[in-house]
Amino acid sequence: MKKSNNLPALKPHLVIGMDVSDTKSQLAIISGDALRFESVKNTRHSLGLVFAGLSPSRVALEAGTHSPWLSRDLAAHGHEVIVANPRKLALITHSRQKSDLRDAEILARLAKADPKLLSPIRHRSEDAQKTLALIRVRDQLVEARTSLVNCARGIVKPLGFVLPKCDAARFAKRAGKDMDAALAPLLRPILNSLETIETQIEGLDKEIGKQAKASEAARCVRQIHGVGPITALCFVMTLDDARRFAKSRDVGAYLGLTPSRNQSGEQDPQMHISKQGDKMLRRLLVSCAQCVMKRNAPDSALKRFGLRLASRGGKAAKKKAIVAVARKLAVLMHRLWLTGEVYEPLRGCK
Repeated sequence: MKKSNNLPALKPHLVIGMDVSDTKSQLAIISGDALRFESVKNTRHSLGLVFAGLSPSRVALEAGTHSPWLSRDLAAHGHEVIVANPRKLALITHSRQKSDLRDAEILARLAKADPKLLSPIRHRSEDAQKTLALIRVRDQLVEARTSLVNCARGIVKPLGFVLPKCDAARFAKRAGKDMDAALAPLLRPILNSLETIETQIEGLDKEIGKQAKASEAARCVRQIHGVGPITALCFVMTLDDARRFAKSRDVGAYLGLTPSRNQSGEQDPQMHISKQGDKMLRRLLVSCAQCVMKRNAPDSALKRFGLRLASRGGKAAKKKAIVAVARKLAVLMHRLWLTGEVYEPLRGCK
């Protein structure tokens, strides 16, 4: 097929497949039975010049780093935008003749035939993405803090020293106070970095708490014991719109907290949870489930449900119970958000 150098005047009702990279986007443009290719710089200005001059068209692109802002910009120009799930596109991911142009063509042809073949996903709003980015920055700082604390402990043990036991937030002050003079050259850079990180984490905690307090949805889900401002805000911003789910129980599957399935014929093996969706939110929900099931936690239907599952015995039973409580917690949080009801901890209990 001939590749054109200049974008010609295009007819209405086009179907466009976009293969996006950091520097440029390859376009496969279908008009009737004709197919042509274009290459455009992957900037708002260049893409705006191209798509602002087109009549409303159907545009398909894969989910990726650039797809959130691209999908919003293209939709603002009046186009129907389909963001394809790359995990469901075996024609692209498993192709032995893979190229940017071919990928764009496959996206365009699938979009023309039936958009459902692309397993479309829905991106969050820009405000939700910014808030989630704030939470992820905090998460990375906490991870860095833990890594530095472990590094410090690992450095001094072979030298015959043991640093005091304490939580990571207080480690820099405790270690600096009790530090042997011989360890100062080794530990001072780490402790200085920990103090800086701790200050940044405290600042982010204040901002996240402020946003969680201002969000009506976050306040609704925080009625449940164990759900703090970080989990509440992360839950609300990850889902973005409570009405996108037809049933509250669909939230569990969306967050990867329901078992996978591989049924064939008479075989239907029991499998682990799918672990699809947002990894950070899933981890936060599991942490909240552990708080719900603590011995000194207030009585609730959630706690009774988890303890009943855990009583079946064995270490695996307790782990499965915590995951089951996390799933049920996500469903309950969505329901409270959707209805605005007052949380009744023992509702449904006899």
